[in-house]
Amino acid sequence: MRVTEGGIELEVPGEQTEGVEESVFYNPRQELNRDLTIATLRAFRDREDRAESYLDAMTASGVRGVRAAADGWDVTCCDLEADAVSLARENLERNGLEARVEHRNVNALAHDEAFDVIDLDPYGTPMPFADAAFARCRDLVCVTATDTAPLCGAHFASGVRSYSAVPQNTDYHAEMGVRILLSALARSAARFDVGVRPLLTHATSHYVRTYLELDRKASAADAAVDELGFLYHCEDCLYREADPGLVADPLEACPHCEGERLLTAGPVWLGSVRDREFVGAVRDAIPDAFDTAKNGRKLCATLEAELDEPTHYDQHKLCKNWGLPANAMADFLADLRAAGFEASPAHYGGTTFKTDATVGEVRDATEENLV
Repeated sequence: MRVTEGGIELEVPGEQTEGVEESVFYNPRQELNRDLTIATLRAFRDREDRAESYLDAMTASGVRGVRAAADGWDVTCCDLEADAVSLARENLERNGLEARVEHRNVNALAHDEAFDVIDLDPYGTPMPFADAAFARCRDLVCVTATDTAPLCGAHFASGVRSYSAVPQNTDYHAEMGVRILLSALARSAARFDVGVRPLLTHATSHYVRTYLELDRKASAADAAVDELGFLYHCEDCLYREADPGLVADPLEACPHCEGERLLTAGPVWLGSVRDREFVGAVRDAIPDAFDTAKNGRKLCATLEAELDEPTHYDQHKLCKNWGLPANAMADFLADLRAAGFEASPAHYGGTTFKTDATVGEVRDATEENLV
């Protein structure tokens, strides 16, 4: 079928029918992801004008590579699927654009030559491709992970296998996925003496997306590893605690409720998941012509203001746990701030928020107006 996205006309596979997947995949629900990719590439090039080459590592229909080529990047599209290679070439020609299209294993291609930007958007986990990307990318690695159930701990064994970490299924499951992914990517990069710094990261719908600026020196890799640690979580009262370092020291009992149903997750990324100034530049780089412009700008604005706390709360789940009705989120956060705590909405959902208050302090600060 024919679609238009970001001003580009594309021929893409039809939707799945009768339980049979097309050999070349196109997901219209990822349009926000792709629009933000173009805006991020623009913001990054404005800051680092040396960045010119872009590898669309799993090109499928070629949509990401075609859009990057239209935006002036020196694009290489790569795919193992012959139909994908043909379709990507057709879509480039349809739009009068030039790019190299490789019918090849992207790990082999990345080991053969370097790129300024490498974009990994596979079906499922990106980890089989991470080592090659960090070994050969100069400036920016963009990563999508669609296996959110393993990342968040819902499919525990798969998460352990894919990410060499222990994910736990908590009430902040989306953020668990973000921080398990960033931890695994930071450790992959560190093996090549490469440090990563997240410029923009978000968990939207069924995927996690992150953009990692690279610093190719051992001291930067050490600094990234220093951002790792563990999360301890009480299943009874929802207390949680972050513990920096690569050696876990789990709690024996919850400091808040003295319960013993405690989870340990990690190693996770405990540092910031975005650069506020850069996210602002991405927001400004989203043109009105993008169909997702309103949602993209709203997401960026929320990310700019979001606190760096490594977990988030869900107001409705807290109130349910306390047996109290929820009030308006704006009033709830205002009560926290009035009590002297920092508080911000989180981008994971309308009732999610971040604060430096403990779960007990959250209840003390807000309970009066919940009754």
